[in-house]
Amino acid sequence: MISNPAQQAVDVAITSRRSIRAFLPTPVAHDDIAAILQVAARAPSGTNTQPWKVYVLQGERKRQLSSAILAAHNDPALAAQHTEEYAYYPREWISPYIDRRRKVGWDLYALLGLTRDNKAGMAAQHGKNYEFFGAPVGLIFTIDRIMEQGSWLDYGMFLQNIMVAARGRGLDTCPQAAFTQYHRIIAEQLALPESETVVCGMALGVADMSKIENSLVTERMALAEFVKFVE
Repeated sequence: MISNPAQQAVDVAITSRRSIRAFLPTPVAHDDIAAILQVAARAPSGTNTQPWKVYVLQGERKRQLSSAILAAHNDPALAAQHTEEYAYYPREWISPYIDRRRKVGWDLYALLGLTRDNKAGMAAQHGKNYEFFGAPVGLIFTIDRIMEQGSWLDYGMFLQNIMVAARGRGLDTCPQAAFTQYHRIIAEQLALPESETVVCGMALGVADMSKIENSLVTERMALAEFVKFVE
């Protein structure tokens, strides 16, 4: 199969995407953020419903949200009062999904020198989610509560478009379901209408490749493990 420059560029943008967990403070231009989101909005959606809503946070507004969430996250009694509004993960884990989940978690913690008994260290690492891992741009995504499962599938394609468009511009991202636990704080901080629910967050910026956590490359299944060609 002969490749062409356009195919190569798309493939590189997709395959170079990683969940980055440490960013440089390098600013991202407003025009670049706007262009990424505009391109991403070409994602398909059932009957062109386009169910996505995006809140772009920078500077002091991003710090305010991070501080509010961390105040709850760092207090076990307060953290216990916050729960996810929807189930992101299965309520009952089975193999091979639990095995993959454990592997990526322990691979990351091993890079950071965190052992199973270092609960404080793991909690601190998890807390970095709420600072968008130091990225200069934090994105919060919401959807109208009236929308059903099909629109959430559409939303995933929109999110992937953002991450691929960012890579095409030399930027990196980390999609973050961790924000869903603190949806009530986010709603208050961003004055969200009652009709909207938080889907996830995302960090956007320039990766700090001097940080060891960014050396993590997660595994993917071989094609034969998830594809059947039916002829």
